[in-house]
Amino acid sequence: MPAAWLNWLEWLHATPVALAMRQSEWLYPTVEILHILGFCALVGAAGLFDLRLLGLSRQIPVRQMAAHLLPVAWVGFAVAAPSGFLLLLADARSIGVSPIFMGKMALIGLAGLNAWVFHARVGRNVQEWNQGVDAPFAAKLAALLSLLVWVAVIVLGRLIAYLT
Repeated sequence: MPAAWLNWLEWLHATPVALAMRQSEWLYPTVEILHILGFCALVGAAGLFDLRLLGLSRQIPVRQMAAHLLPVAWVGFAVAAPSGFLLLLADARSIGVSPIFMGKMALIGLAGLNAWVFHARVGRNVQEWNQGVDAPFAAKLAALLSLLVWVAVIVLGRLIAYLT
């Protein structure tokens, strides 16, 4: 690990917020619950959209699903990301160097990149396969990758508590 990273983790670990996360009886579990709820919204919305792309509920227009689910995913991310950062603060020195944590962060980045590529490339032609027909192979591939990556993120997130 680079010294700058380790120094930053040390600094994070010593902040008043990190101290409060470790010392308060209710703060850590409350933040953890918020993190889980945010993640449920994010991954639930993404998962439902992915399943639609994979062929479930073809009678529901893809654009309509996206219009309903994308805001839910963004709210979930807006809750999960800062609450996850607060959870990191509680034990930054250990979690921040964990390969499991690093893997989780890399996979979240991959999920974001996959979503961006889908919306920027494949999703631009959604009107051609919006309802009643199979999504193109590229859309199905993006959906499958998304599902696999989010499951792996959840698994690694749980393992942080046990293997870090």
